[in-house]
Amino acid sequence: MEEGIIMEQSTQEVVLTVSSSPHVRCNESIPKIMWTVVATLVPAAAFGVYYFGMNALLNVIVAIVSAVFFEWAWEKFMHKKITVNDGSAVITGLLLAMCCPPTLPWWMSIIGSFIAIVVCKQAMGGLGYNLFNPAHIGRAGLMVSWPVAMTTWTQVDGSVIDGVAGATPLNVLKQGGYDALLQLRFNDPMIMYQNMFLGFRNGSMGETSTVLLILGGLYLMYKGYVKWQATFAMIATVGILMWIFGGAVGAHAAGGLFTGDPIFHMMAGGLIIGAFFMSTDMVTAPITLKGQIIFAVGADVSPF
Repeated sequence: MEEGIIMEQSTQEVVLTVSSSPHVRCNESIPKIMWTVVATLVPAAAFGVYYFGMNALLNVIVAIVSAVFFEWAWEKFMHKKITVNDGSAVITGLLLAMCCPPTLPWWMSIIGSFIAIVVCKQAMGGLGYNLFNPAHIGRAGLMVSWPVAMTTWTQVDGSVIDGVAGATPLNVLKQGGYDALLQLRFNDPMIMYQNMFLGFRNGSMGETSTVLLILGGLYLMYKGYVKWQATFAMIATVGILMWIFGGAVGAHAAGGLFTGDPIFHMMAGGLIIGAFFMSTDMVTAPITLKGQIIFAVGADVSPF
């Protein structure tokens, strides 16, 4: 009897379902990831609007609306599937506005969105085929075309140092040295660090609040959308290089090697938004962890 049962089981047909990849599925989707990234950017963008005023809000709205419109118009004209609901165009417009001065004329935001969506993204095949981050290319196009407008900053704190009104911390450092930088913040480095951490400084609309950008980035890490190793490598590389080579900036630094201020440089520019939200772009960043780390370090070393 046992032998008969074994024979019967061995003759049963095994049905295999053959399908194309992916074979491993989860609850994540492109729209869910994209809208999560949008949500993590909103607090820093909202702070920028609060700090810089209505022109910053206007640029955010114009950049997002024009980015969504250009994506819809291109896909409509090319008879492609309409994908504006996936949130990727919203991210592009929001990041573009956050990486530009709050005083930027609104029509430049439209041109920047056109470059980002049409030239960089859709002309290369759409989401997943673009070689570069669209928001980055949109900003680069504006910088090349209107460098004065892209480097003109709102005078928020009412300070004027060495004839520089409303300058960013990096501009003050470049023109007046570390002494002028401390003079702007009442000769107290801790007050300077505090203001830069919270966001009370001049700069691009969405790059000023270090703490809100970090909180948003940490949530992306928690969700598994961003690998902490690559982000940490990018931030640490800037800190180490500026500690070694960034010391000749005034009387408070004697000059020479290993006299720079790494904390200042890690918060002074657009490093935090770049490390958490630009270099980690799922389309344009390398696939492997080692590649992402090399990419992040190289992004710091190449302009240096």
